[in-house]
Amino acid sequence: MTNDDELSPRHARLRDRVNTKVVLLSAGPGDLELLTLKAARVLAAAEVLLLDDLVAPGIAELAPRARIVRVGKRGGCRSTPQAFICRLMRRYAMQGVRVVRVKGGDALLFGRAGEEIAFLRQAGIEVEIVNGVSAGFAAAAALGMSLTHRDHCHGVTFVTAHTHDHGEPDWAALAATGTTLVIYMGMTRIQSLTQALLRHLPPDTPAAIVQSASLPDEVRLFATLDQLSEQSDKAWPDRPGVILVGRAVAQAREEVACGPCAGGEDLRERLQR
Repeated sequence: MTNDDELSPRHARLRDRVNTKVVLLSAGPGDLELLTLKAARVLAAAEVLLLDDLVAPGIAELAPRARIVRVGKRGGCRSTPQAFICRLMRRYAMQGVRVVRVKGGDALLFGRAGEEIAFLRQAGIEVEIVNGVSAGFAAAAALGMSLTHRDHCHGVTFVTAHTHDHGEPDWAALAATGTTLVIYMGMTRIQSLTQALLRHLPPDTPAAIVQSASLPDEVRLFATLDQLSEQSDKAWPDRPGVILVGRAVAQAREEVACGPCAGGEDLRERLQR
């Protein structure tokens, strides 16, 4: 009996006979028009799609030949175990079919791509990566702001709001960078992260939240850092979002202040009108 994560002699022989490969494909923030031409080509040739939960459902229509396998992973929800996803990729690749693992945003940014790449390479399976638009970039585009506006900052930092051991990042060090902070997976702990940042940043530091960036039901909320947690009550409670903090966000406030979501208007109220 072999360990489930090790190749059996049969699997090893099969791997040597077929051209095994898995494509890690970035589906972007949701708007299918933001897919790259390369992504569309790969999807058209796919035979098995392993779909993340946050991927736009319509993406399956771009893969008419593919078997669809949903392997959703969402924070705080029942999710497909990562080890199971890795074994699925290996199993299908060993059968010699065109396997495409579809991830929301960009696969290389907080998408556990590192774990999957390491697993597949250890199994002798080639990995091809197709880049896409990260939710952080889509959020900045929705706000009409530059993440690296030279009048306000000297860079941008992408960070997840919780670490692998369920702890929190070093907010003091992040605040000290002087960069625009683009925070992923922070909606469920927005109160604690804003309190941590307020120990190191002025309370009037501009901030924003964007949910469903690039989609018709996109939500944009603006606030100062000391009001951000309170303003977040106007967002969708069950949807992930991107939190942006830094002086560069002030540019967004000026440029979209007359927009439909200005001032933190509740999208649910808009839809009911």
